[in-house]
Amino acid sequence: MGIHTGEKPFKCDVCSKCFTYKVALKRHMGIHTGESPFKCDVCSKCFTYEVTLKQHIIIHTGKKHFECDVCGKCFTYKAALQRHVIIHTGEKPFKCDVCRKCFNCKVNLKRHIKIHTGVKPFKCDVCRKCFNCKVNLKRHMGIHTKEKPLKCDVCSKCFTRKAYLQSHPKLPWGILTEAWLPFFAYSPSDHHQHSCTIHTRQCG
Repeated sequence: MGIHTGEKPFKCDVCSKCFTYKVALKRHMGIHTGESPFKCDVCSKCFTYEVTLKQHIIIHTGKKHFECDVCGKCFTYKAALQRHVIIHTGEKPFKCDVCRKCFNCKVNLKRHIKIHTGVKPFKCDVCRKCFNCKVNLKRHMGIHTKEKPLKCDVCSKCFTRKAYLQSHPKLPWGILTEAWLPFFAYSPSDHHQHSCTIHTRQCG
């Protein structure tokens, strides 16, 4: 009857959250105790809730039941499909309360909010510089490791960031004129040297 009356007589002693059923309170307590009684038979990963374990098991079966009607891409979880569909609709339902900027997914909003709070929880172990999101720290680490994982498919030149690769010219160098140079991340001398020695193997 608790569902119909809205009554929630079972209260958590730790956070005061209330539940309709005792079993729901018992499941909830696992959050505070750290207890994870539901174990995956495949990878031995443990979960607080049985429903979470069931969702996890799908990863091992490889089944993707949820298909996008627009592009045909399939997903393991319905929630993942719902997040994906926003790409096609252009919808941005997650709004920043500070600057009113909108985002298509909650994780991007949470990452953005750190700009306003000034919180930078991700610290570089090498130079101690801090970042507001993990992806920025990962990108920064390329400075220390000298790693350049992104390669130009025309000249095989490597870059640390996707933005640098995208701004890197991919046109046939024989038809590239001075008018294009302002659009690329090179000085005219750098561009001339790079295009001659790598793309055309000859200088004019």
